[in-house]
Amino acid sequence: MSAAGGFTSDPRALLLETFQAAVAAADPLKIVAGHLPPPQSGGRTLVVGAGKAAASMALAVEQAYAGKTQIEGLVVTRYAHGLPTRHVRVIEAGHPVPDEAGEQAAAEILARVSALTPQDRLLVLVSGGGSSLLSLPAEGIPMADLKATTKELLRCGAPITEMNIVRKHISRIQGGRLAQASQAPVTTLIVSDVAGDDPSAIASGPTVADPSTFADALDILRRYGATVPESVRSHLERGARGEVPETPKPGDPLFGRVDNRMIATAHGSLQAAAARFRERGITPVILGDTVTGEAQEVARVYAALVREIRAYNAPFAAPVALISGGECTVTLPAGGGSGKARGGRCSEFLLSLAIELAGTEGVHAIAADTDGIDGSEDNAGALADPTTLARAEAAGVPARGQLDAHDAWGLFDAIGDLVVTGPTRTNVNDYRAILIL
Repeated sequence: MSAAGGFTSDPRALLLETFQAAVAAADPLKIVAGHLPPPQSGGRTLVVGAGKAAASMALAVEQAYAGKTQIEGLVVTRYAHGLPTRHVRVIEAGHPVPDEAGEQAAAEILARVSALTPQDRLLVLVSGGGSSLLSLPAEGIPMADLKATTKELLRCGAPITEMNIVRKHISRIQGGRLAQASQAPVTTLIVSDVAGDDPSAIASGPTVADPSTFADALDILRRYGATVPESVRSHLERGARGEVPETPKPGDPLFGRVDNRMIATAHGSLQAAAARFRERGITPVILGDTVTGEAQEVARVYAALVREIRAYNAPFAAPVALISGGECTVTLPAGGGSGKARGGRCSEFLLSLAIELAGTEGVHAIAADTDGIDGSEDNAGALADPTTLARAEAAGVPARGQLDAHDAWGLFDAIGDLVVTGPTRTNVNDYRAILIL
């Protein structure tokens, strides 16, 4: 197959190119400057933030304001995601499970925000991962119990939006409480990593009104059968009885001084990838930027659509690229199963897809996390093609056994099909593309 856009015979290279385009569309060093408020003429400008993109966002702020205004502050990002900055200190901390470094950073951020006056300005930089990185447990909840709660929520397969409802209600800084602590006007720049781009869910919404309640958090624990420490359950129950103040709600006058700006989204990245496919003569179809559910089950649905296209050229005619974003889940057995579980939702989706398609000719796919880290290992995701299962069998890693063990990483590593980028220092969730030729 050849196309006017120049695509001829290297579908894997094209898939990687589109993933790179998706990541570039959310690169803070490229996009932050266009969303900043004018430089402050009087008072202090305090820059704080949390997330996988925090360091690159802080560096972009420094570059944009250089020679125009004085800034200071600190942001917290994941280990190995830091960058050298001059005025905004970068602290690295634990993710996806919080740690004491994040707790100390969050405490300092809250103290500095609380000291601001109405003549100052607060600039908050928010991106995916901020819920774990900006962890300041509510009074009476030790950090060890917050860690245990996070691990349990990750294990039971709760979607990130519901995990964050729980986390907002056991925090002193999330769920709008950071904005509540500031007397200064607040501008927040947000890089979205959640399906639907709900600002109250991204990094658990430190400057966003929170419509959820303590009762909602308790209901989530019940529905997923999550076992949490007594300090956490007791705090949530006291909140549900009105003994602990709720998070600030929509309509609270405090949000009149808060300007939350969404600067990068999954949909924007999918559009950038679609444009790259179109340039190569491939019709792009965006299936949605809010795809959620168990990774294996989502893959089975996508495989059925691929088979329909391959057999009947409907509902889309080849050559076509099916593109989607969002965040699937991988639910592990209680205790983690066999102990071999390696990888993440992208590689598990891709292995399930490969098994369902069983060597179908002319179908190539990529699934990768735009933050550069898919789950437990150091890869962003993986690639699959019609030879994936046969090559895995030859390498002694039968696909079905690897999927059952939740060890997709082991399979793709064995056949050399991991996508490794290192930290991208941004995060607009997962990118999936299935190329049908």
